[in-house]
Amino acid sequence: MKGYLVRIGVDQVYGRWNAPVDPATGEFVYVPIPDGDAKLYASGLKREYGEFVEPLSEFSRRFPDGHPSSVAVPRALLTKKLHLDPDFDYLTYGDNGARRGAGISKLERDDLVVFYAGLRPITARAGLVYALVGILVVDEIIAAQTVETARRMENAHTRWSSIAAEDFVVRGRRRLSGRFDRCVPIGEFRDRAYRVRTELESAWGGLSVKDGYIQRSAVPPAFLAPQLFYEWFIEQDVKLLRRNN
Repeated sequence: MKGYLVRIGVDQVYGRWNAPVDPATGEFVYVPIPDGDAKLYASGLKREYGEFVEPLSEFSRRFPDGHPSSVAVPRALLTKKLHLDPDFDYLTYGDNGARRGAGISKLERDDLVVFYAGLRPITARAGLVYALVGILVVDEIIAAQTVETARRMENAHTRWSSIAAEDFVVRGRRRLSGRFDRCVPIGEFRDRAYRVRTELESAWGGLSVKDGYIQRSAVPPAFLAPQLFYEWFIEQDVKLLRRNN
């Protein structure tokens, strides 16, 4: 088994905002990063941030004490193009095998792509909750250019009108993959950066990054002992959802 830890979701670098989380329950809203301004889409395949207004509004209704700026998509973001990836509706994740996704492109069936995000607590304005939010247990990995027309809506990398030869799509195994019903916090601010808590990294068997660094990386961290991580993950008893929100 092999596996990678992949950061997803809108943040201060990509979108200048963080999606909300209720620290008490772990409930959160998944909001993806923006797409490049120059990106064009195949007919009928463009996705928009407006799709996330209602999930955020519902979240706000459930947690009325939350800070208003934590539970509403900023106006500036609503005008951006949307890079909906991973897409938990279809259990897919896309990347480019010539760049940051080189290692992921070589994964095989039953390997792991584990997703985490930096989420903003609804009741506080300081600090983020770095937490696991989803997982794909690999079913197959295919070149994005080979995806049939009828399935191009399943991932951001196949919705574009022009698809790079190095782009690929990971498809997750059903019943073993999905968005989490609640996030699983893994991070802490230590030594001037967000890092995986030391006891967790030890329980997982280690990561390929120095001192659990997960704040930002050009290459996704690899699990050094993915089987140990997966055994730990099963013990967390999270429910897997086949939907984005």
